[in-house]
Order: sequence, then C-alpha cells, then structure tokens
Amino acid sequence: MATTNKRRDTGREILELVEKLHDERKVPRETILNAISHAIQVAAERHFGVEEGVLVQIDPATGQLIARLGDQEIDPETLGRIAAQSAKQMIIQKIREAESDTIYQEFSMKKGELVVGQIARIDDGTAIVNLGKQEAILPRSEQIPGETHHVGERIKAVILEVRKQGQRVKIVLSRTHPDFVRALFTEEIPEIEERIIDIKAIAREAGYRTKVAVVSIDQKVDCVGACVGVRGSRIKNITDELNGERIDIVRWNESLQILIPNALQPAQISEVFTYPRLGRAIVLVTDDQLSLAIGRRGQNVRLASKLVGWDIEILTHDELAETLERAERWFGQLPHASPELTTALIEEGFLSYNDISLIDAQELAEFTGLTLEQAEDVVLYAEEYAEEMERSVDEERRAATEAAEQQAYASAGAEETVSVESAGGESQLPAPASASLEVSLDGQQSAPATVSADTADDSVTSEETPSYAEETPALPGEEAGQEGEYAVGETATPPSVAEADEQTFAEAADSLLSAADSARTQASDAEIGGPSPGSDGDSGGETGPPVSSEFHLPEPVTSRKEAEAPPAS
Repeated sequence: MATTNKRRDTGREILELVEKLHDERKVPRETILNAISHAIQVAAERHFGVEEGVLVQIDPATGQLIARLGDQEIDPETLGRIAAQSAKQMIIQKIREAESDTIYQEFSMKKGELVVGQIARIDDGTAIVNLGKQEAILPRSEQIPGETHHVGERIKAVILEVRKQGQRVKIVLSRTHPDFVRALFTEEIPEIEERIIDIKAIAREAGYRTKVAVVSIDQKVDCVGACVGVRGSRIKNITDELNGERIDIVRWNESLQILIPNALQPAQISEVFTYPRLGRAIVLVTDDQLSLAIGRRGQNVRLASKLVGWDIEILTHDELAETLERAERWFGQLPHASPELTTALIEEGFLSYNDISLIDAQELAEFTGLTLEQAEDVVLYAEEYAEEMERSVDEERRAATEAAEQQAYASAGAEETVSVESAGGESQLPAPASASLEVSLDGQQSAPATVSADTADDSVTSEETPSYAEETPALPGEEAGQEGEYAVGETATPPSVAEADEQTFAEAADSLLSAADSARTQASDAEIGGPSPGSDGDSGGETGPPVSSEFHLPEPVTSRKEAEAPPAS
C-alpha cells in the first residue's frame, strides 16, 4: 500500500512538472516524458554500475514511474532518490534540448514570413530584436542603406535564416531581402493575400529601387491598379516602410516580347530579339531612349534582367550594326571558318569569343553542322582568344568615346583669337567664322553677314556669343551712352569679329564719325583713308597736316567711305 502511494505521489509530481514545462517552454508533453525517463535510466545505470539493462517507463496518463533492472523491479523509493539526486541536471539539459528543437522547428517553418519585434539593444550596428520569448538579430548588412534604428523601436522584418548552435537557436532577420517586399505587399494589399493577384517575381536593390511583377488571377481585377491603390495610398505605405525606396509595378506576361518592354519602363522599346540557347535578349532602342533604358549606373536594365531571368543587352540600331560587323570579322578568324558558320553563330545570339567559350562542343556541333572535333577546335580557340577580343572591343569603344568627346568639345567650346590693336597695345577677341564686319560712317547697315561653307561648322549662335563691351579699349571721342549702327557684309578682309557685342561696334562707329567731323573742321584737305568722294580738298583755310582716321579698330572693320573712295592719285 505504501509503495502504491509513493508511486502515485511520484507520478503526480512528474505530471505537474510536465505540464509546467509544457506551458512555459511550449515543449510537447511526450518530449518531456521521454527526456525524464531517459535521464532516470542513465542515472540508474550509473547507480547500479551497469552499462545497460535498466528499463524506465512513465505512464502518460498517471505519471507513475516503473523501472526494472533485468527482471527485477527497482524500489520506487530508491528510484526516487536516484531521480532527485542524479538525474536532475540531466533532465534540465534534456528539456533545454527539447525546447531548442521546438524553437528551431517553429521558426524554420516561418522562414520568409514577416515578424514584428522591438529592438532590445544595438551592438556594433547589429540590432537585437525581441520577438517575444525569443531574440533575433538584424545584422547591419540586412538593414536598408540609409536607415537608422534606436532601442525601443518597433520594427518589421522577415526571417531570413534559422540556425541551431548547440542548445541555442540563432534567428537572423532581414529588411533587404526581396521576401521583405513580398511580405509587405501581402500585408498591405488584400487581393494578394486572397490570391486574387499573384506576385510572379521581385528584383531589388535595397534602398534604391525595386521591380515587382504581378499578374491577376481574376481578369476582372487590374493588378497594377490594385497594388498602387487610390491615389497611390497602398504603394505609399510600402514605400514609407522601405525608407523611400522606389518601387516599379510591372505587369507580368508569359511572352518575353511583352514582358521585357514592361520591365524596362519607362523607356520606350523599339524591338526585342531573344536567344534561348544563351538566355540572352537584345533590346533595340532609339538614341534618345538609350540612357533611360539603361538607367542610372545600369540599374534599370540590371533589375529588369533579374526580374525576367534573362541577360538583357540594350543597344541602339547603330550599335547593333557595329556589334554584328565586329562579330563577323572575328568569327572569320575561327578554325574551320565559313560564312555558314558565322551565320549560324550570330543567329543563335553568339556575338563574341566569350559567348562561344561558354558552350559545350557537342551542342555547338549540333546547330552549326561541324563535327565534334571541329567544334572542339572552335571552342578551344575561342577560350584562348576571348580575352584578346574583349580587350580589342574595349579599345575600340574607348577610342570611339574619346573621339565623340573631342568632337563635342570642339563644336561646343573651341575658340580662336584675333588681335585687336589699340593705342596702348593689343587685346584678344575670339575669332568668328568667315564673316566680316563693316562700320558705316553714314549710319546705314549693309548686307547681313554670311558664313562660308568651309567654316560653317565653327560658327557660334547668338546665344553663345559673349559680350566684349568691357574688354574693348575706349576710342578717341567716345562718350558714355553713345550709340551707333554697324553693318555686316561680305568682303575680302581677314576674319572678322561678327560675334562681338553690338554695342561695342555701334559705339566705335559713332566715335569714328565724331573724329571725322573734327578732322574736317581742322583741315579741309584731311583724308579719311584717302580723299572722300566729292571733296575738293578746300577747307577755306591753311592746309594742316593730314589727319588719320585710323583709330585702331579690329582689322576686319573698315569704313564704308574708305571702301567706296577711289584710289589716291
């Protein structure tokens, strides 16, 4: 009777322990009972000095403990002392292991799911996040670039990885993984959670840009509109959680001819060529769409490639023609080269030796008609000279880029200088195209300037012409605020300053008129570049020394009266 009571008491204590551990640690009851029985078995074997032969059983209903050593039942009192003294630490260890297994299995099943926790502390940039009864880590590498966190902040992340290290379980969170975007879309957009809209693919560069391809299961629902929301309300909530990251919603299509242009939006695509053997797509765009299709630092085309799972190459029509011409030239140097071989390679999307080096010789022989030995020769040759071809292509591109830059620089800013004579020395003005300038003494404007065909490329528009009013030396008799007129016409004079400031030459002409009038007053026989037409040289007074009209204007500027005057006798 006493033995029965002891067994009943022991069983009740065991059941109470099992229930307590089950409630606190969320460990299954069966696991706890197995851990206790195994611990008591090991302790009993040590107590009796045997390596095996001890059998321990616990009734799950009553908790009664029965132990046997061979055919002999072990006294419950002795068994109780063994359990109390020797098996305590082992039971705790087993329970901890069972708890660790439970946590590992629980969070392993939640891999990729969204969790919400509170930052408990931050250690060298790594945030320790409390998920309730378990802590997880958010490494710096899994945090969105540019965002900062502080202790006590509630944070969303997805479970990236669950690792078991001994009795500990390490849970790694992420906010940069594409699954984080997927989880936010599922949380924010009911149609995705209800499987009305499906997310087909996500390509992401965390902190900068993400492309999400979606498709409607129910054709009555607009997948893009549902994701954006009324006035962008849904997508704005997701963007805010992603620290302002840009999100592109792409309409999915099974046809690459439709999907690739969708993925490259907002760029307008002219044509798409696909080459399944290489997993390559060549996309043709116009020159004005090239930079938009590629994106800043290649981001747009890079994300589009990830989204569709194909290698996308953006080319203009001219670039494609150059690429094909280069491929034909290099493929003509292959072993067993022929026009048929070159055509077969290009039709399959092979445009370089590097492309050929990546294919198996057997596959190459199948679509080119070469024998296996010939195909092996071609592949080996391509592997050997792939680097040389790439280097040659890089040099060609670099040379073309430098030539384009030099041409752009020459057309935008190359300026020549002309000498401007003045009383105190010379100043330099930019030399214009082959047009000349004439200052009219009678205030009339002559025919407009014309630019000769051989120098037309160097001409500068009026918007590009700088003002030289401050640089031009003051002329004799010039007054502030004086205005004059200038005329432009074709002459045989040296290169002129047609682009110079109007005000400068107007003032110069006016000054020239004033000086000429002054000269006539002083001496009637004064000459301005030779006798004036209709002048008899009689001034009504003493003949003084001749007065020169040369006021050191730029050489191309000549007086109309000088041009019209007959040669001096």
